[in-house]
Amino acid sequence: MTVETPRRAPLGEWATRLGELAPALSIAEQPFLTHLSLRVRSRAPMAALGEVLGTGLPRQPCTFASGTGRAGAVDVAWLGPDEYLVMAAPGIQPELESLLRQALDGTASAVVDVSAQRTTLSLAGPAVRDVLAHGCAIDLHPRAAPAGTCVQTLLARTGITLLVRADDEFTLLVRQSFAPYLAAWLVDAAAEYRTERT
Repeated sequence: MTVETPRRAPLGEWATRLGELAPALSIAEQPFLTHLSLRVRSRAPMAALGEVLGTGLPRQPCTFASGTGRAGAVDVAWLGPDEYLVMAAPGIQPELESLLRQALDGTASAVVDVSAQRTTLSLAGPAVRDVLAHGCAIDLHPRAAPAGTCVQTLLARTGITLLVRADDEFTLLVRQSFAPYLAAWLVDAAAEYRTERT
């Protein structure tokens, strides 16, 4: 007999505390998103991949691209010279993985479902860059990190992937096991801004 256990968002218990940081900092968890690791060395399948994803793979290091393809809206982050992370809506891993495998057919490449590895946070608000600067060594000034930037770095000694969507809007990916620690750090780091700006 198999017993199904309901899925729990890694930061479900933190929703109220994170919500109290608004309006200086708005944080919302987007759990269970589809995350596929894509490794591709050849340029041959790029047109087919672009058709599936609705966007080309980022060619510039430390950037990401967004599009709407055959599986819906996606973000594709450059993680290394031949490594990308494809992010999409929850629950479409099998469909998107199958489409990517068809596009990559016959090439030296790999697609791996890593959706269970990380959870996703959306951060926005006038204090977002200041709060992140408390624990991140990357220069997050808009001139150094404009919209479209994607970096893998440490935030409060926790490995993260950070996507800059706009001047005051970020997406942060963190391993699920480190998510509660990072949430606690964000609540603490944002406390002074909540007091000053509300």
